[in-house]
Amino acid sequence: MIYFLIVNYYSTKLIFKLINSIQKTTNVDYKVIIINNSSDDRSIDVLKTESILIFDAGTNLGFGCACNLGLKWIYIQDSQAYVWIINPDAYLIENTLDKVKSFFELYPEISILGTLIYTPIGKVWFAGGHFIPKTGAIITQKKLINTDLGYVNCDWVSGCSLIVNLNNFLECPNFDSAYFLYYEDVDFCLRYANQGHIVAINSFSIVHEPSSITNRNIFHKIRNSTYSYLLTLDKYTNKNIFKARLILQMFKAILAIVLKPQAALGKICGIRDYITKKQSK
Repeated sequence: MIYFLIVNYYSTKLIFKLINSIQKTTNVDYKVIIINNSSDDRSIDVLKTESILIFDAGTNLGFGCACNLGLKWIYIQDSQAYVWIINPDAYLIENTLDKVKSFFELYPEISILGTLIYTPIGKVWFAGGHFIPKTGAIITQKKLINTDLGYVNCDWVSGCSLIVNLNNFLECPNFDSAYFLYYEDVDFCLRYANQGHIVAINSFSIVHEPSSITNRNIFHKIRNSTYSYLLTLDKYTNKNIFKARLILQMFKAILAIVLKPQAALGKICGIRDYITKKQSK
């Protein structure tokens, strides 16, 4: 069984478009699991069917923790399933579902599989992620991978569209609850890669409308991304690299105060959030 796992935050219209793209496949068993992070958004209920299940989170848990609810439920139902975590503002552009099972039968060693992600105008938005501990660089590749290969190994893949092969996990995989939004996918991949799991990307493709949800509030977007960025560097780089990157974030915040005050304030608050939580441990 293939389970699509979607986190809703006032995104019913976007999810409707996503589900329409999924339903073009008629010969593959699948279910859609929606975790509703906006409990007062009851418009999402119109999507309920036997194959589309909706679970209320009760409050906005953030992306990773909401995914954890879905992963736990799916793992209990079927610990051999494939879980396709996909953003509400994304949709399938080809009949990919027919290929998922056969791909993992051919390459069962892969635990976390990313997909190519395109913008609506056909530009590559994501084609694999790399992380360089010695510099703290978190790199997003935007060049097409060699599609002649079955897959290409990566350090991390985007949580916008990734498939988890539950067959390879003795316990239910989960995102770190310390993350609210952003970089939880980087941590997820690096953490499980350090445990010996293979993270890769292949030529499966989706379209994504970048930041169509998070750009609704620039302050919160920058605040969350700054905090999560610093948390990730703290976990996977040395102290000297982390300090240098922290100073750079502070410098960027100062430079942005005049031209982008909301972004600057978000970055300052994100830095403060990180320092506050670090000191409280």
